[in-house]
Amino acid sequence: MPGKVGMVSLGCPKNQVDAEHMIYNLREAGYELITDAALADVVIINTCGFIESAKQEAIDTILEFCALKDEGRIKGVIVTGCLAERYFEDIRKELPEVDAVLGLGANEMLSEAVERVMAGERFDLKGDKYSLIIDSRRIISTETFAYLKIAEGCDNRCTYCAIPSIRGKLRSRKIESIVAEAKWLAKVGFREIILVAQDTTVYGEDLYGEPKICELLRELCKIDGLKWIRTLYSYPERITDELINLIAAEEKLVKYLDIPIQHCSDGILKRMNRRSTKSELRELIAKLREKIPGVILRTTLIAGFPGETEEEFEELCEFVNEMKFDRLGCFAYSAEEGTPAARLPGQLDEEEKNRRADVIMETQATISDRLNSQKLGENIEVVVEGYDRYGECYYGRSYAEAPEIDGKIFFSSKKPLSIGAFVNVHITETMDYDLVGEITEG
Repeated sequence: MPGKVGMVSLGCPKNQVDAEHMIYNLREAGYELITDAALADVVIINTCGFIESAKQEAIDTILEFCALKDEGRIKGVIVTGCLAERYFEDIRKELPEVDAVLGLGANEMLSEAVERVMAGERFDLKGDKYSLIIDSRRIISTETFAYLKIAEGCDNRCTYCAIPSIRGKLRSRKIESIVAEAKWLAKVGFREIILVAQDTTVYGEDLYGEPKICELLRELCKIDGLKWIRTLYSYPERITDELINLIAAEEKLVKYLDIPIQHCSDGILKRMNRRSTKSELRELIAKLREKIPGVILRTTLIAGFPGETEEEFEELCEFVNEMKFDRLGCFAYSAEEGTPAARLPGQLDEEEKNRRADVIMETQATISDRLNSQKLGENIEVVVEGYDRYGECYYGRSYAEAPEIDGKIFFSSKKPLSIGAFVNVHITETMDYDLVGEITEG
């Protein structure tokens, strides 16, 4: 007999989409979905296994719910997602408290797995990761926007990255499938969709023989009801003039680009198996700012890559100061087993890698503060995302903030506002990475 099921989904938006597919299947199988997983009969932990910090978060979460099982508060714990795929056998050995481990290819068997765990069984299901379905129905877990996964896997083979071994090679969805889902999202009320993949700019190459991201975006822009179409994870090597011109021309395409450059030193970029050079990155950034007025540029960096000298690190710091990215995240290099970079000489110690990442983030904090200060006095269109009872104000985002990774805009209003409404906010203050303002009349 179906019971209560809770899910904790960790990691990236792509993993979140997988979780939304799984909870849809569970609901169709008759299970009651519980928001507070601690109150469920069976808890599913949809894990991330990308870097060391994500793995540790996943393990800590697993142990937390296994402790609840030991106390008799829940009946079972199931582990899914990237950690389950990557460390399928290790989880059973190291975490015997877990009742079931499901590889990515077993996601469609989750309702069966829950039934077996409820019956007291303990087992593992591997499945074939290439059978992972990315265009099935799902229950959207977000409120003012929806992620739309356009491809699975990756062929880039960056030397530091374990994603190809976890998720497999690139598998793009057909344009028709993506457009159909986007139309459904618009029909049920979502006005912002966010396209995600390991590399959105290479979308379609496996299906059509060449990237088709521009063709896809043109079709999506035709959909009535959509206001913002945002893409994440655009690799600099594949941002073409066609894509730049399209973003500049199409009103629905958000003037926001997430470009993970990882580093700027030519030597390190080569060891990372990246295709750009420092001069090409500088040229691309200048072109984007020239061709797309008001464009917001976000990037991610890796500090402490094997063999990174003090001079190369200083070069990276100077590049960050020079480019003045609107948004930036920097991670200390994580040596992932099975990747070529983990075997490179010159591995730095954890303390030094973390120090370098902290320096980059401190540098960016200063830049962000200056950029935010320039917005004082501006009127900005904001989507209402919620009400902060502690601060007694609303909060939301403009086109310049991607959800969950960028800052927020907090603002007061004399009248009640609906979640998902678009309002104009006059910016009056800055607060770290956030902005503060008040709603304007009209």
